[in-house]
Amino acid sequence: MPKLTIGLVLPDVLGTYGDDGNALVLRERARRRGIDAAIERIMLDDDVPPTHDLYTLGGGEDAAQLIAAARLSASPGLQAAAADGKPIFAVCAGLQVLGHTFRAHGNEVEGVGLLDITTAPLPKRATGELAATPTRAGITAELSQPLTGFENHMGATALGPDASALGRVTRGVGNGVGVASSIDGEKVDGVVQGSVIATYMHGPALARNPELADLLLARALDVPLADLEPLELDAVTQLRRERLR
Repeated sequence: MPKLTIGLVLPDVLGTYGDDGNALVLRERARRRGIDAAIERIMLDDDVPPTHDLYTLGGGEDAAQLIAAARLSASPGLQAAAADGKPIFAVCAGLQVLGHTFRAHGNEVEGVGLLDITTAPLPKRATGELAATPTRAGITAELSQPLTGFENHMGATALGPDASALGRVTRGVGNGVGVASSIDGEKVDGVVQGSVIATYMHGPALARNPELADLLLARALDVPLADLEPLELDAVTQLRRERLR
């Protein structure tokens, strides 16, 4: 039986918005397919092991971002995992921290540098439902379903040349308006670069986007998404129907 270890990175710091649920969704969807999956909580005092099968990071406030950026820079296991192609899923503050720079308490702060992005403040906080259509760049070419989540952030994230957008925004703000992150002038959400997928969608995002969850599992198992056993759950289907209405 395949076995997966899911690294939940800094839940004691980046755990403000319920994004820990993404690791729970991954574990449950794996187990329902007969895959032995376990979550390892990587706390602030722990070094980040580079050997897990996939990793998730959540959101938090400015103070949490400062702590997370300093710790992940000092314990570079996540960077080693990314270099080895291990899937990493980051949400909101997790997205910003993995970039080159972000703003916290009015100051520009150096990030981990896994993503070719920079984040500056939005003129107004983005809150509410966020929906996007997956782009065809990088690994998101395997996604066919609309993406849905809830955004609550002050970040305007600009994509550098090595980063691609996760989706074209159909509702909400996403990476921001007027920043270098649009596709043909359209708003976009998230980042795809190497083995990292990041988004501003809370929800938890993987509960609301089962295809995206399965893509991460397929990458962790090193199989095509199409080869993963289908898993239809009526409650998830109903949730998506309500959120995309």
